[in-house]
Amino acid sequence: MNTTTAVAPVITAANEALRRDFPLKPFAIRHGLAGHPLLTLPRIAQLASELPRDLIEYNSGKVAISQDPDAIPRLDLDPVEIVQRIETAGAWMVLKRVENSPEYRKLLEDALLSVARARGFNSLLDADFEQLEGFLFVSSPNSTTPFHLDSEDNFFVHIQGEKFFTIFDNTDRAIVPDDEIERSMTKHRNLKYDERFVARGQEFHLFAGDGCYVPHQWPHWVRTADCHSISLAITWKTREVRCLNDLHFFNSMLRGIGLPQQPPGAQPVRDALKLGLYRAVTTAIKPLRASMAMRKVLRRIALGKRANYYLKGA
Repeated sequence: MNTTTAVAPVITAANEALRRDFPLKPFAIRHGLAGHPLLTLPRIAQLASELPRDLIEYNSGKVAISQDPDAIPRLDLDPVEIVQRIETAGAWMVLKRVENSPEYRKLLEDALLSVARARGFNSLLDADFEQLEGFLFVSSPNSTTPFHLDSEDNFFVHIQGEKFFTIFDNTDRAIVPDDEIERSMTKHRNLKYDERFVARGQEFHLFAGDGCYVPHQWPHWVRTADCHSISLAITWKTREVRCLNDLHFFNSMLRGIGLPQQPPGAQPVRDALKLGLYRAVTTAIKPLRASMAMRKVLRRIALGKRANYYLKGA
């Protein structure tokens, strides 16, 4: 489906935020996905049994806002058990790239098509919604998602439970400097958090049916309340975002061999040359990524020996 003719308003926002604030700053949203059959624990457990193992990440939810990636407590349970025991497991889990399932892909498309129509567009492409991806989160009571940033734009929709989602301005380099952005894109997403940042954050208090828009690379952290929670990140990448991501990734690799680079946009001609080289290499190796074993090898080559940290024994 690529037009909005039969799409209900899955995602809505007050005060013209979808036109006025999007995609420049965060805002609250409402959605119609709470109670959706694809977003219940039994169906999520089924999805966990079907996804490739390297698309599932989980660990203890008892972590710090500024969590050292090397000290994250692991859980000795398989993914299906995590979902089935989420109320008592003390766990945090994300199922990645759920759009690989046709049912979940349609859910993502319908949600974003409703936003496209609210903004006056007739299709996902017209609205610059490309490379749609979905990330499904299941968390135990009183769990924390550490301070981090993501490489996509995101409509974060909350399905079950109570959650606090705190977002910070990505233009404030006192919070996250350029080299930390690079590192988070290629090593581990967790960022250093300083309690002095507290007053700069914007907190969204979420219940079922609530959500928020999270712009590309706006740092944030999340915590759940006294019950388990289910949430879905509905994400996409525009052409501009893909360019920024590729440059951050390539700059990080150059920094790793002792050649720190200027941030994207500071040297447009060099940026264009780097993009051409990076994309030529990634296009050449793309066919290899169909195999999970080869994905592990490629991540290890590009990102270092801890790139597969979320896979046991990797």
